[in-house]
Amino acid sequence: MQVSRHLAQTSSLWPDHRSGATALGTAGPGSAPESPACHLAIDWACIFPKGMGARPDAEALGQVSRQVDALLAQGQQPWVTLHQGELPPALQAQGGWMKRSTIGAFADFARLMGEQLGDRVGHWITHENPALTTVHPQTLARALHTELQIAHHRLVSHGEALRALRSAAPGARVGIMLSLQAIRPASHLPADLAAALRQDGLRNRWWLDPLFGRGYPGDVLQALGVDAPTVLPGDLRSMASPCDFLAVLPQRLAQQASSGPEPEVDEARILELLERVHRDYAPAALYRLQPLRPAPARPSSHRIARLIPGAAAARPHLRIERVSF
Repeated sequence: MQVSRHLAQTSSLWPDHRSGATALGTAGPGSAPESPACHLAIDWACIFPKGMGARPDAEALGQVSRQVDALLAQGQQPWVTLHQGELPPALQAQGGWMKRSTIGAFADFARLMGEQLGDRVGHWITHENPALTTVHPQTLARALHTELQIAHHRLVSHGEALRALRSAAPGARVGIMLSLQAIRPASHLPADLAAALRQDGLRNRWWLDPLFGRGYPGDVLQALGVDAPTVLPGDLRSMASPCDFLAVLPQRLAQQASSGPEPEVDEARILELLERVHRDYAPAALYRLQPLRPAPARPSSHRIARLIPGAAAARPHLRIERVSF
């Protein structure tokens, strides 16, 4: 395996706990990037505070545009993330990601940003971990079906946003970020092996399989039963729209098929996870996210965007490495 490493700063106009520096670049393994890269997280809620159908906030769009220009003037290439969890309040009030209309709204948002920034931004991340279905505390009591339906709509919206971006900004390179987990059975007993397979299905294959054209894994669908999401015709085709890259954030705790504490995943097992993704799914480009330090604590309010309105901050705590095998 070869790894190409370089650091960049992340800037967020409305920062939250997931903002942080990521080393994103276009260089191949072992070569230096043409220029440093900067991860820019855009808050959908601030661009469309009144929801889709209303006019976008001109001041917010101007701030985004000026931030991109400032990064380019510093010799940095912006990589833009469109969604980290927050929705425009109006969309959330209408049902949020449980409503299929949010899929089209996200595609429209992606198209607008492509039109506004596509002449200067070449790399886009649609979703940062679609498994994070929401940040609102009342969802703690939601049923599994609801959480999976939300995640399903996010995966569908990824495909729709990908096509919208490429239409608005020809040549755009578009990908998605997933948080995956190394799975280890507690023993070689059949029960533990079966438990590990189930966990791998929910935590890894559930996201990777549909993104790479395989649909949801059949064993997981069977195990979920009535909790499985509703899939409409065309959904799987949209989800499988070819990405230009996949970014993986390996979870640091191993999932074991037994009770007791979960050990921290060692480097060898993380590399095994990445090699498996490369071997089984063959993404066009594969990146690994690696924390440099703990992310800042998240304030209790879910409206993070309004705590520091209009602010831009660079808080390095992540690195991305491009890997090849």
